[in-house]
Amino acid sequence: MLRRIIGIPVILAVMALAGCDESPGDAATAPPPGVGVAPAVRRDVTPTLELVARVEAINAVDLEARVKGFLVQRDFVEGAAVEADQLLFQIEREPYEIAVAARTADVERMAATLLNAQQQRERMAELVRRNAQPQARLDEATAAEDEARAARDAAVAALRQAELELGYTEIHAPFAGRIGRAAFARGAVVGPNSGPLARLVQLDPIFVAMPVTDRALLAVRRAQDEPESHYQPFLRLADGSVLDEPGTFAFYDPQVSPTTSTITVRASFANGDGLLLPGQFVTVLIRTAEPTQALVIPQVAVQQDQAGTFVLVVDSENRVREARVALGDRVDTGWIVEGGLEEGQTVIVEGLQKVRQGMVVAPSAADTGEG
Repeated sequence: MLRRIIGIPVILAVMALAGCDESPGDAATAPPPGVGVAPAVRRDVTPTLELVARVEAINAVDLEARVKGFLVQRDFVEGAAVEADQLLFQIEREPYEIAVAARTADVERMAATLLNAQQQRERMAELVRRNAQPQARLDEATAAEDEARAARDAAVAALRQAELELGYTEIHAPFAGRIGRAAFARGAVVGPNSGPLARLVQLDPIFVAMPVTDRALLAVRRAQDEPESHYQPFLRLADGSVLDEPGTFAFYDPQVSPTTSTITVRASFANGDGLLLPGQFVTVLIRTAEPTQALVIPQVAVQQDQAGTFVLVVDSENRVREARVALGDRVDTGWIVEGGLEEGQTVIVEGLQKVRQGMVVAPSAADTGEG
């Protein structure tokens, strides 16, 4: 029994020594970790800046009655498109036609009074010239003529006012657009205090307003101030589709908002089919009309620490080293590299978590999904 107990530690010691003999050999023969790599390539890109924007109408107006009366006609379908100068509402004309006739009669009467005053002043001037009447009588006749002329002018002004009010009985569309719901039906009494009769909105063309900050501001200012750069705004709708026709930059505020530190930029877009409606949110894509050449790497290769952005590069000896990079815009699934890399250098895109700088790796081409 004692021999058996003494033999057990000896066996364990022998096994331990055997295990120690195998460890160095295993470590020496461990293969380098495999990583997926992709080259930095120079290719045609179209840098794109994405901004959330809101659709705004170029023109919108509340149609109101400027005179009081019965609404006798409403010549449109609610929600339909209307043409510029199209008759929309008709207020009863008769009371205002009567007023025009009365003011016309006043003008004729005052014109006759003025003519008589002129003749009286001319006769009196002849009598005074022959010393048949004193100068005071001529002064009186002259004053009477001036009063008659002033009365005639007042009657003409009253006639003009009556004609304006008659014209206000017809409400026409000031521009082409789409009209909303009518607030009053035929037969209702409307007037200056009734509020809007309907709202008319111009939809083609239409504005898209976007608040721009920091880097985006520089890109948009370049688009505004340097036409040779050919920057153009495109629209992406809620369903992800992008309108074929680009817009044109129309306006940007001359100062930055002190509360939001943004500047509002507006672009104009054709909207003949009425897809865009005021208040709608869209995405504006600001990009060049023609592609440019740039050095591009996959986005998954880029890492960041407190010092900035970097990538892990595999050199000619399959050794990993760190490369600090300066990035430009995103393009599809890649980053534009503005500094820190050269064309053809390979960056690690797969297996980043199992390598470190200075380590030898086994690189293989990764499928980045870019053709």
